[in-house]
Amino acid sequence: MLRVNLMLFALTIAMALGVVTAQYQARKLYFELDRQEMLTKQYMTEYDQLQIEQSTWAMHSRLEEFATTRLNMHSPSAQQTQVILLDAPVAAPQ
Repeated sequence: MLRVNLMLFALTIAMALGVVTAQYQARKLYFELDRQEMLTKQYMTEYDQLQIEQSTWAMHSRLEEFATTRLNMHSPSAQQTQVILLDAPVAAPQ
């Protein structure tokens, strides 16, 4: 009888240690999940800011200003422009 009681006592202690370990792991994983969610929010905020910055840098007026000041480019005048019509009917040779 004493042997059975000692075995049950040892089994109870082992089970209690298992429960404590499982709770510790669950808390640890929950903390890691919470940390990862905070990082995700930070990365999403940074991504939104980068998208705004990219759209600012790619604005037509900014590109045009860069082309004229740094690259010395300019729009062609009306005399330098030639319009080519692709859908114009071609005269049949006679």
